[in-house]
Amino acid sequence: MIPTPYLLFLGDAPDQLSAKVAQGIKDWRPENAVGQLRLPECGADAGLADMSLADAKAAGAETLVIGVANRGGVISQVWKKVLIEALEMGFDVASGLHNLLRNENDLVAAAHVAGQTLHDVRIPSVAYPIANGVKRSGKRCLAVGTDCSIGKMYTSLAVDAEMRNRGMKSTFRPTGQTGILITGGGVPLDAVVADFMAGAVEYLTPDNDDDHWDHIEGQGSLFHASYSGVTLALIHGGQPDALILAHEPTRTHMRGLPHYDLPSLETLRDTALLLARVVNPVCEVVGVSVNTQHLTEAEANKCLADIEARMGLPTVDPFRHGAGRLVDALVSL
Repeated sequence: MIPTPYLLFLGDAPDQLSAKVAQGIKDWRPENAVGQLRLPECGADAGLADMSLADAKAAGAETLVIGVANRGGVISQVWKKVLIEALEMGFDVASGLHNLLRNENDLVAAAHVAGQTLHDVRIPSVAYPIANGVKRSGKRCLAVGTDCSIGKMYTSLAVDAEMRNRGMKSTFRPTGQTGILITGGGVPLDAVVADFMAGAVEYLTPDNDDDHWDHIEGQGSLFHASYSGVTLALIHGGQPDALILAHEPTRTHMRGLPHYDLPSLETLRDTALLLARVVNPVCEVVGVSVNTQHLTEAEANKCLADIEARMGLPTVDPFRHGAGRLVDALVSL
């Protein structure tokens, strides 16, 4: 287990979306986040107190967590001075980037001298099986998005929290670095060898009580040229009984792909449902989750109402307004 609490390192993240790991930890496990450390050129803010390493150590922080998710998952050379200083001051360092801490010789040497630990979250710890497609007991819900980094994890966490508040049997199943850092376990799906990705999702969501819901953390998008493969593995390995469509209405293009437009919610619904019914013929689309963080309250309410009228599905921002209507839709299946 990674020692808590954390100091969240935002580094030189160029924008808020790049700091989604830090933001997710702050929003869902605020008790684990004592503050944030930002370099002068940082364009993100997780809404925590800005701290130096010394301030954070005095506040009880045990681990410096790299809270940035950059394209390609690279450990910037600009960060190295801070990471090494943190190790020397008695912090562990944790990262969910593809560029592993353990592969950086200077970080390994500093950790060894200081007697601290490097925690690479994106390392599969199990020999996952190849998926067999056999029907499993229990119920499963998956959020699928019109783009990546759009609110799929927040949707699943919010629905899981609402179910547990109602006394229902429910579990959030992490499949990415932020979810794993929030909960302390899960499958780093995009680091699993392709042939075993769907099998890893089957492993993550085993047989369960008939009235138990697994909420599988979504990844990527079927329509994103870079990350569609991991989404399909989640659909086929997860065998979802229900899909929730996730959307961010202010996006002008796919994240990182300015030459690709986002699909319509109707196209997402029809494509994802067709693929989900390959492994679960009774799967249904039950609702729409809209990330309205860049809209005013009036704008958000109008956007939600317009989408609901168009789609004929309960449409909410589960983080802003609660996930109750999405849970109601799942219960009615």
